[in-house]
Amino acid sequence: MKNTYFITTPIYYASGNLHMGHCYTTVFADACARYNRLLGKDVFFLTGSDEHGLKIQRAAENNGMKVEDFVQNRVDHFKDVWKALDISYDKFIRTSDPEHVACVQKILQQLYDQGDIYKDYYKGLYCVPCETYFTESQLVDGKCPDCGRPVEEASEEGYFFKLSKYQKFIDKLIKDDNNFLVPESRKNEIYKNFVKPGVSDLCISRSTFSWGVPLPFDKKHVAYVWIDALVNYISALGYGSNDDSLFRKYWPSDVQVVGRDIARFHTIIWPILLKALNIPMPKQIHSHGFLTQKGDKISKSKGNGFDPITLSNRYGGDTVRYWLLKDGPIFNDVPYSSELFVKTINSDLCNDLGNLTSRTTAMIAQNFTNVVPEPKTVVPSQDDEFIAMMNGVKAKCDDAMKDQRVDKAIEYIFDLVRYANKYIDMTTPWSLAKTDKDRLATVLYNLHQCLSIVATLLQAFLPQTADKLCAKLGISKSDFSNVKYSRDDYGMVVDKGEPLFVRYDVQKEVALLDGEIKEAVAPAPKPTKEKVKEKEPKQMITIDDFDKIDLRVGKVLASEPVENSDKLLKNTVQIGNETRTIVSGIAKYLKPCDIIGKNVIVVCNLKPIKLRGVESCGMIICAVDETCDKLTLVTTADDIPSGSGVN
Repeated sequence: MKNTYFITTPIYYASGNLHMGHCYTTVFADACARYNRLLGKDVFFLTGSDEHGLKIQRAAENNGMKVEDFVQNRVDHFKDVWKALDISYDKFIRTSDPEHVACVQKILQQLYDQGDIYKDYYKGLYCVPCETYFTESQLVDGKCPDCGRPVEEASEEGYFFKLSKYQKFIDKLIKDDNNFLVPESRKNEIYKNFVKPGVSDLCISRSTFSWGVPLPFDKKHVAYVWIDALVNYISALGYGSNDDSLFRKYWPSDVQVVGRDIARFHTIIWPILLKALNIPMPKQIHSHGFLTQKGDKISKSKGNGFDPITLSNRYGGDTVRYWLLKDGPIFNDVPYSSELFVKTINSDLCNDLGNLTSRTTAMIAQNFTNVVPEPKTVVPSQDDEFIAMMNGVKAKCDDAMKDQRVDKAIEYIFDLVRYANKYIDMTTPWSLAKTDKDRLATVLYNLHQCLSIVATLLQAFLPQTADKLCAKLGISKSDFSNVKYSRDDYGMVVDKGEPLFVRYDVQKEVALLDGEIKEAVAPAPKPTKEKVKEKEPKQMITIDDFDKIDLRVGKVLASEPVENSDKLLKNTVQIGNETRTIVSGIAKYLKPCDIIGKNVIVVCNLKPIKLRGVESCGMIICAVDETCDKLTLVTTADDIPSGSGVN
């Protein structure tokens, strides 16, 4: 059995910028490709650019450019987007490549010679932006059913491909092969609307413009883009050339990922073309849904596609990847909004994964001088379920990825992350630091093991985050075939460093992204501020008054929101040999992972007070800039031991 995996995206039409819908298709395929590489398979991941057709020619003319220069500019843009999103394609094919042109012409000549292509006269309706022919009955309010733009009457002599000759074949393929087209809803849609009514012969040439692949048997005509473009999947492998070794190695493809709008081309024209050439069918066409914005499909032809480079530059490529893989339209249409995007960063990446990483590395640093301790005391009632989850997550991801369920794999990984945060609350390591150092060693070891497993699995989905997490944990990338809990994997040196993810003010970010405010796009938004508003001076005190205040250095061991409060954080602070709970009204400005591990200045002799049912013994000192609504902890410049006095 072949240990290969061939996955493709569509080649993207080089008439404009890529949008988030394109990114979903490609990030989805990239995650599948990366996962199968980690499984040890020989993977070939193909993407590229579709560069021919009337729309391209007109776009170049409208921009005052030569067509060749225009498409080169678009290709450069495509590659910039894929670089920002860490797309690990093995080949980027262009339909202007000489090898591709030669393959298309060889295929067209073969079809012509065997009688599958004939000359006739075409008169009908054509949508230039979508490069698609429609009948009158398929229009919506007289316009293109896909993009809503006006169609043009096309009337010219052309060559036709005998799709109707293969009606029985395509009927049986779509209706009976349950694995060829997924999901089931798309299969039913294609069969009902395009196959069952009868497949019509397809006009595959145009003679009113010249930017395309010339037909080998009539150079006055150029090939229709949906014949030219589909051939890329095999021309990229050298089909019909002097060296077809890649074709023989990787074809048939394992998965071809396409959007819902182009599913009919890939499930009718494409398989009939392959059947006519006596080439095996792809194993599966995965047709995902649309990303929508305010109820409308995101697309470049509609002009509502949000620029993925903007999101990647500001928030990082992995945050874009995560949102798409977790919440993207794997089967059905899903809404996209700036608010959903930013809230997902804050909740899943910052609060869940980021906070777990900060808490774990900070406590190892504080209690075991940055070295992962050897596990000692085991408490089965607390540890067994956690270890079982660690040992089972890889198998669950494997099962999900057999069906390209990237959404489920991501869910399983973050279920483990969320359980690990609950494990911290269950075991209270800040208390164990005072009472049971052996048990503390086991708890922190288990958390380190969990994060090591998470880092290994995230290589396929969030590659940059996986690398950063490995560096923080002091580990190299683990063996993907043996992802499980180990009892003797200790001694690594952790590095807390900077947080994995930045937390954002949702309202400000939404306003920025939706264009309500203007600001240069930068990774970490910093509010502009004017002159600091000075507070009115309080009543003067004497040195004797000041001497009454006991200020000491404290180390924040843990932090979490206070239940039923959006302002308060419950902080566990070590002050010398003592550990206190201090409640602070700073949740509006700082998240737990921002303060865990920090040296702070504490008012130690403040009378205890109950806040939301939690007794607070002290106060953490902060500086507030009211002009830009910003708060900063007062910390020590050097790593001063906790408990040190402040004079």
